[in-house]
Amino acid sequence: MDTKKEIFLKLQQDILLWQGFKPQATGKAERVGLGEIEQAFPGGVFPKRAIHEFITVLPEDAAASDGFIAGLLAILMQDGAACVWVSTSRRLFPASLSTFNVEAERIIFMDVKTEKDVLWITEEALKCEGLAAVVAELNNLSLIESRRLQLAVEESGVTGFILRKDASKAATTVATARWKISPMLTENEEGMPGLGFPRWRVDLLKVRNGNPGSWVMEWAGECFEEVKNVSKADDGSVWSEREDRQIG
Repeated sequence: MDTKKEIFLKLQQDILLWQGFKPQATGKAERVGLGEIEQAFPGGVFPKRAIHEFITVLPEDAAASDGFIAGLLAILMQDGAACVWVSTSRRLFPASLSTFNVEAERIIFMDVKTEKDVLWITEEALKCEGLAAVVAELNNLSLIESRRLQLAVEESGVTGFILRKDASKAATTVATARWKISPMLTENEEGMPGLGFPRWRVDLLKVRNGNPGSWVMEWAGECFEEVKNVSKADDGSVWSEREDRQIG
């Protein structure tokens, strides 16, 4: 029985290695501060050498994804590496990245005219080992295109984030993880004016060889924190689902 178990574990590790999940040395697993979310990934480690796909059909989902990714970039860029952000219709205001402790001057923004250009720049940037991450905004991503991007990150170790607006072809890519980030009402500190920390419902829709799930997270000034007890004022619903939602 022990021999069969060892064979099974060895085969499982081999499959993970072939799919780009390199084993971490004992005591050297690199965390990105996502708490229990990281346990959803193989080995309990957020995969950096991978393509992460974010479904951003609604404008508010796109804005929430921008913020969540900015929090990840704050960790990935700690060693001084740069990032490339490419799109045809970027709405992100670079100065807002300071909320997540990201220096906007270390991000190379490329605004181009066609999605063909976005894909070409993304693939080439993902081959640059000196970058911490590449963020690309796309409407669609085909199976073949996603394979090319995955091959690029497996060679360089750069993390790829794809913000995809068309969810109709959600099953046709080889992304390691598929996310949906939805905005939630913030919660003010008692007696304090203004808005609370940015808060999201984080749905991990797909994770290769892992466990999908849903969490409520917020950016607590310096890092991510999981919100265990959602207040009655929020009731756990995302902003876009509330009948009383309004802007301004």
